[in-house]
Amino acid sequence: MTPEVKTSTARVAVVQAGSIPFDTDACIDKAVRLIGEAAADGARVILFPEAFIVGYPKGLNYGLVIGARDPVGREEFRLYLDAAIEVPGPHTQRLGEAAAAHGCYVVIGVIERELGTCYCSALFFAPDGRLLGKHRKLMPTALERMIWGFGDGSTLTVVDSPYGRIGSVICWENYMPMLRMAMYAKNVALYCAPTADDRDTWLATMQHVALEGRCFVLTACQFLRRGDFPDSVRVSLGDSPDAVLMRGGSAIISPLGKVLAGPHFGSEAILTADLDLDDIGRGKFDFDVAGHYSRPDIFQLSVNEAPMAAVVAKVKAT
Repeated sequence: MTPEVKTSTARVAVVQAGSIPFDTDACIDKAVRLIGEAAADGARVILFPEAFIVGYPKGLNYGLVIGARDPVGREEFRLYLDAAIEVPGPHTQRLGEAAAAHGCYVVIGVIERELGTCYCSALFFAPDGRLLGKHRKLMPTALERMIWGFGDGSTLTVVDSPYGRIGSVICWENYMPMLRMAMYAKNVALYCAPTADDRDTWLATMQHVALEGRCFVLTACQFLRRGDFPDSVRVSLGDSPDAVLMRGGSAIISPLGKVLAGPHFGSEAILTADLDLDDIGRGKFDFDVAGHYSRPDIFQLSVNEAPMAAVVAKVKAT
């Protein structure tokens, strides 16, 4: 395989769109279409929101109260588990084919199934269609912990590209200072933050990350209405099918905190920006958090990147 040539510029895109919750094939079809639309506008790196496939279950409570579950909630979880995708599998094959058809890198939020557990993951696809790796969300937030498993340090993934290293930190993981530091130490140039947080405060968080890491930050959130959910699940937020459950807020930010695109609210959209990748070096002139601005004589971070399997089989020696 011919090595990709490094470049000093890149056009990138963040896709602000709602998934089709619990409908795996429809989510994949929509993702394939949107990859094509973003690539047609020249994007070479494309980011999708958190849990785009097969949906972020905003407004569902699965019948949970402390000390009890209800039968309907169990069925709602079964539907979600069945809709989740295997990685790798036929659905990742289709996403890879879409990336290859348009010669672009794709970072996309998915709900991944392994055994009987769902994980909130970000997948990385290469312009030749290869699945380069994944990141599993380390710490699901609040009630997410009842429907998603916990990732481990083995998926603190970064991938090389002609535009620098691409990494992903999902939603409120971005409030974990030690996780951010671990990613900065991997020399991330394009810091992808798929999210379900549509609050006004999210943009300030993303600007802080860009300034702290002296990296470009791409953040994508869904635009989602209550009526996007199937009738087979209970949604406790909103009074009508048109009620907006996630309003967006996607954006692209430079290493010195300048907003290059967005934030966009109130509709689906594809936001693009042309990046001057030399801005990363210019930014690190006076601040390199994992380099000359660190004090390892005082502070050190230890990161365990070993996979933490529940069952480890040891073969008996013959």
